Amino acid sequence: MRQLQLRDAKAQFSALVDAAEQGEASVITRHGKATAVVIGFAEWQRLSNLPSFGDLLAASPLREGDLPPRDAWVPADEVR
Repeated sequence: MRQLQLRDAKAQFSALVDAAEQGEASVITRHGKATAVVIGFAEWQRLSNLPSFGDLLAASPLREGDLPPRDAWVPADEVR
């Protein structure tokens, strides 16, 4: 992954887009700090369509007894 300053990214924007299309991400920096990443649209779609943690758990093949029992501990401020 290449890294370049904002002013250089502006001057080479077409090349950045071409590289992103080929799968090469580029980090854009401003005042030495990473501020943006240029990635291809296909990569963005892949990353933005990740399932939620809840969906992953719901789809897991776990069966009764696969997980240890939950701790019955109750916080002191909830004890009456």
